[in-house]
Amino acid sequence: MIDLDGIDRKILRALTQNASQSAGALGRRLGLSQPATWRRIRRLEDAGVIAGRRLRLNAEALGFGVTVFLGVKLARKGRASLADFERAVSAIPEVQSVEHVLGLYDFRLRVVARDLSDFERVLRRRIMTLPGAGEVEANVLLSEERRPGPIG
Repeated sequence: MIDLDGIDRKILRALTQNASQSAGALGRRLGLSQPATWRRIRRLEDAGVIAGRRLRLNAEALGFGVTVFLGVKLARKGRASLADFERAVSAIPEVQSVEHVLGLYDFRLRVVARDLSDFERVLRRRIMTLPGAGEVEANVLLSEERRPGPIG
């Protein structure tokens, strides 16, 4: 665990809004020099507080107008079943994220598709044919607000 001061928290908030900004630009916004800002960012990375920076694509602009959250309950339980399903579902390009969860379902998937009929095709031909796939529940995303999350 690392002690975060107010400047560290400001750096984290700024990077969650725009991770591509330079240390120099960020430092100017916060009243720090570029080297001091860079040192702080490296310290946060080395401590594991910053776990990476990702490029987020706009699925809709790429022609994927439907996002569905799919709860999947496996028909068979066991370590091998979980691993087999997770490995197989991770290979499907329309599946954007795979989360092993505790609760009513075993997995929560984020699936993108061009439209609802395309989603139905992905569900029937790709997901439901996977080893161990059992019950599913689909929730279509209507809108989304992304939040950076708490920063102590």
